[in-house]
Amino acid sequence: MQGLIGKKLGMTQVYDDKGQHVPVTVIQVGPCVVLQRKISARDGYEAIQVGYLDQKEQRVNKAQLGHNKKSGASPKRIVKEFRVSADHAAKEGDTLTTDMFDGVTYVDISGVTKGKGFQGVVKRHGMGGGPAAHGHTSHRRPGSIGMRTQPGRIFKNKRMPGHMGNVNITVQNLKVVQVRKDDHAILVHGAIPGPTGSIVVVRKAIKRG
Repeated sequence: MQGLIGKKLGMTQVYDDKGQHVPVTVIQVGPCVVLQRKISARDGYEAIQVGYLDQKEQRVNKAQLGHNKKSGASPKRIVKEFRVSADHAAKEGDTLTTDMFDGVTYVDISGVTKGKGFQGVVKRHGMGGGPAAHGHTSHRRPGSIGMRTQPGRIFKNKRMPGHMGNVNITVQNLKVVQVRKDDHAILVHGAIPGPTGSIVVVRKAIKRG
């Protein structure tokens, strides 16, 4: 499914046509340049490789520099692939903008969530913890996790303290409130993964197209 690479600019609020207050996330989407068109006859599958955000030439190696110059584009910081159909019209050197979201009501957005570091079970899993009275010493501990003689081990997928956040997730069916072509931005209803300034991928919703 074709999409565009973008950057999360932050959240704000707007009013829709009915005067309703809507919290939105502003995403700078593109412009993205098609660096390579992959075809099944040569590469085994159909896809387009797109780049986003210019990069200084001295910060890329010669292989990457030559790869970008084949399409006439400057070096890019972010490069991703999107599967497309065999009859897709995009070719190397084309610039993809917010025009692809004309008439689109819902989108799916993928990004990396905020990293929380090592967290306990109360914050990580929402457990209740132990008694809060002064006489107790297990306020935010997970409680018993063990077994008896059989099976004598802890089952996999047991909810435990550990690393929280910094994972790639997709939020589906976010409503497109506005498309601002002059600013290369779209406004979607609600929150999306990641901190302000993080890179996200925006696609047309596959379940509510």
